[in-house]
Amino acid sequence: GLIYVNPEGVDGQPDPLRTARDIRETFARMAMNDEETVALTAGGHTVGKAHGNGNAALLGPDPESAGVEEQGFGWKNPSGKGKGRDTVTSGIEGAWTTHPTVFDNGYFDLLFKYEWALTKSPAGAHQYEPVNIAEEDKPVDVEDPSIRLNPIMTDADMAMKVDPIYREISERFHRDPDYFREVFARAWFKLTHRDMGPKVRYFGPDVPEEDLIWQDPIPAGPTGYNVEAVKAKIAASGLSVADMVATAWDSARTYRQSDMRGGANGARIRLAPQKDWEGNEPARLAMVLPVLEQIAAETGASVADVIVLAGNVGVEQAAKAAGYDIAVPFSPGRGDATQEQTDVESFEPLEPIHDGFRNWLKKDYAVRPAELLLDRAQLMGLTAPEMTVLIGGLRALGANHGGTKHGVLTGREGTLTTDFFVNLTDMANSWHPAGGGLFEIRDRKTGAVKWTATEVELTFGSNSILRAYAEVYAQDDNQEKFVKDFVAAWTKVMEADRFDLA
Repeated sequence: GLIYVNPEGVDGQPDPLRTARDIRETFARMAMNDEETVALTAGGHTVGKAHGNGNAALLGPDPESAGVEEQGFGWKNPSGKGKGRDTVTSGIEGAWTTHPTVFDNGYFDLLFKYEWALTKSPAGAHQYEPVNIAEEDKPVDVEDPSIRLNPIMTDADMAMKVDPIYREISERFHRDPDYFREVFARAWFKLTHRDMGPKVRYFGPDVPEEDLIWQDPIPAGPTGYNVEAVKAKIAASGLSVADMVATAWDSARTYRQSDMRGGANGARIRLAPQKDWEGNEPARLAMVLPVLEQIAAETGASVADVIVLAGNVGVEQAAKAAGYDIAVPFSPGRGDATQEQTDVESFEPLEPIHDGFRNWLKKDYAVRPAELLLDRAQLMGLTAPEMTVLIGGLRALGANHGGTKHGVLTGREGTLTTDFFVNLTDMANSWHPAGGGLFEIRDRKTGAVKWTATEVELTFGSNSILRAYAEVYAQDDNQEKFVKDFVAAWTKVMEADRFDLA
C-alpha cells in the first residue's frame, strides 16, 4: 500500500510488473522474502478499505503546514462530514474484499475470480475494479448496508496476480487459508517487532519462546576468561595497530539504531555475507581473523570479544605511543553466531557502500561523501563531537580502507595524536583541489604538497560547527582530552549492541 510503494504504480503510472519489482526491493530492505511480502500485502488488505470519495484538491494543508488550531491532524476535509462516505486519504476508494471487517480468504477469492479493469476513483486516483462482478460479491457501503459497491485493487494488488513468483505464492495461499494465516501472523509479528532488535530486548508474558532467525540470534558468550591474558596474546601476535583497529571497527560499524541490528556481538564479520563485503577488505580479514580465532580458542574467549579486545589493544598502544597510559573499557560476554543463525539475504541491506570514518566509498554517488558520513554517524547513534573525535583518531591510527593515506595528516601514523586537527586548522597550510575528489594540503609559503585529503576531512575545516569541534582538539593543551574523548566514543561504538549491559 501507500506506506511502502506508490499504490497507483511506479511514479503514479499503473504497471503491475514494474510495481512488483519495486515491492520486491522495498520489502527486501525490510528483510521480507516473497512469501512474507504476499502475506502482508494480502493480509493487510483483507481488512479495511481505502478512502478517496471526494476531491483531493479540496483537502487542507498537511499536518506540518496546517494552523496550530488543527493540532497536528492536517488534511482537513471540507466535503460533507469529512468522514464515512466523505473520507479522503490516499485517494483510492473502496474495500478490497466482500467482508472488509472479517479476516478471511476473500482477498484471493476476488483477485482470482474476476478480471480487473483500470479505472479512477472519485478523487482521480488509478485503481482497478472487477469486470461483471456478482452483486453478492460486492462489499456494502460504509454507511448504508443496503447499498453495495465495487471492491477495488491497487497496482500493488495486481502485482500479486501478474508477477509469476507472487502469483504462485498467492495461489497457494488461496488453496490453503490456514497456511496463509500462519504465514501472515509470523510476517506481521516480524514487521511490528523488526525494529526492536534482538530477542533479549523483549519482555512480558507474550514473548514467543521460539528463536527466529530474523532476530539475529546470538548465543551467550563466556565471561570467565582472563581478559589480560587475551590482551597479552593479541599484543604479541604481530598484528598492526591499523589491522586491529580496522577489524574491530568494521565488525561494530554495522550497528543501526534505526532497527538495532548489526554490531560486533555475534562476530558475524567472519561469516557470509559480511566476510566477503568489499568494505570489510576480505583479503585483510583473511589474514587477521585466523590470528584472533586462534587466540579465542586458546583462551576460552569468544571470537567476538577477541575482535573488540584487539581493537582496544590497538587504541591503547597508540595512546601509549602518544604518552598516555589509558585502559579502554571492556565488558566480556559477546557470543559467536553460527552461519545457521545468520539470514544471509536479510543482511545484504546492511552492507556498507561507504564509510567516511575509514575514508571509503564503494563508488561515486549523487550524495556527497560528507553527507554519507553524517548518515552513517546518525545510524550508529553518534553525536557531532563523537563523530569529529573518531574521524581525527582513526586518521591518526592509519585505519583508512585499503591503507590509503588521504586525510592522514600526520608524520606519526599509528600514534593517537591530535595532529589531524592541528594540521587541518593550521593557517600555515592551504588547500587545493587535485581532481578525482581529492585535495592537496600545501605549505602556504613554499607550495610544497604535505598531504592529500578528501572532502570528508576538509568538511571538518569548512563547516563552522564541525570546525569549532576540530579547533577544540587542535589546542595544544587538549591532547589528553582528545585521547579520553576518543576512547569514550570508541567504547560507545564497540558496545552499541550490548543490550545485556543496559
